[in-house]
Amino acid sequence: MARFLFFILTIFALGGPAPLRAGEAPPLMLANVLRGDVVLADFLVSEKYDGVRGYWDGRQLLTRGGAVVHAPAWFTAGWLGPPLDGELWAGRGKFSQAVSTVRQQMPEDGAWRGMRFMVFDLPGHPGTFAERNAALTSVIAEINQPWLQQVEQFSVTDRSELQTLLKRIVKQGGEGLMLHRGSSLYRAERNDDLLKLKPYEDAEARVVGYLPGKGKFVGMLGALRVETPERLRFNLGAGLSDAERRNPPPVGSWVTYRYNGVNARTGIPRFARFLRVREEMDR
Repeated sequence: MARFLFFILTIFALGGPAPLRAGEAPPLMLANVLRGDVVLADFLVSEKYDGVRGYWDGRQLLTRGGAVVHAPAWFTAGWLGPPLDGELWAGRGKFSQAVSTVRQQMPEDGAWRGMRFMVFDLPGHPGTFAERNAALTSVIAEINQPWLQQVEQFSVTDRSELQTLLKRIVKQGGEGLMLHRGSSLYRAERNDDLLKLKPYEDAEARVVGYLPGKGKFVGMLGALRVETPERLRFNLGAGLSDAERRNPPPVGSWVTYRYNGVNARTGIPRFARFLRVREEMDR
C-alpha cells in the first residue's frame, strides 16, 4: 500500500504527458553536438549509452519513432510511476544485440535478461534537470529492479577534465559523453541544453541506391548511395564488411556513418565510413 501511494503521489506531483496513442512518437528532448566552448560548470556529464532510445509513457515502452517495444511483462512490472526517458542497452559494444532484442515481436526472456533500461530523465517533471535528476533517484529506488538503472551524472570543471573522462569512457568501450545543462527544463525538441561529445562526428543517412563493386569486390556491393535528411547525396563505401557487401542494407533503410568535417564547397562529409544500420529508425 505504501508503494502504491508513493507512485500515486508521484504522478500527481510530476504530472506530465498522458499515455501515447499507438504509433505516436514520444515527445523527446534531442541533443546537439558539442561545438566550441561552453561553461562546463553549468552542465552535468554522463556516459552516452549506445543502445535504443526508450520512452516509458506510464503504460507502455516505446522507441523514439513510437513503435511499441514488446518487452516481457516482468521487465516493466511495477513501473507505476511517471514517464521515463532512457536507453535500452545491452552493454558496451553490443548495439546490434540491443537492436535485435528490442525488435522482437515475441520477446525472448534470455535476450531480455541481458538488457537494461538506463534512465536519464523524467520528461513529466516540471523542474530543472538537476531537480529532475534528484527526483529520478527516488523513483528508481522505489521500483528497485536491477535492470532499471539511473544514469550516473558527473561534474567537470574544465575542458581537460572533460577530455580525460571522454578518453576513459571510450577506452572502456563506451561511445562518448552527454552534457545536460543543470538549469534546463525538459523541452521536446533538439536544443543546446543537451549536448553530445564523441571522439568523431557521426550522422544518419537513408540508403537510396547501390553502386556495384570493382576489383576484389566484383559481384558484391561497391558502395551505398545515401541521402541525408538535408537531401545531400553521396557514396558510402568505406567501412563495409564483406558480409555487408554481400547482403547490403535495403533501400529505404537508415545507416549511421562517421566522418571528419565536411567539404566547404559541397557540404559532403569528409572521410565518411559506414558504421552500422540504424535499425530503430526504420520502425
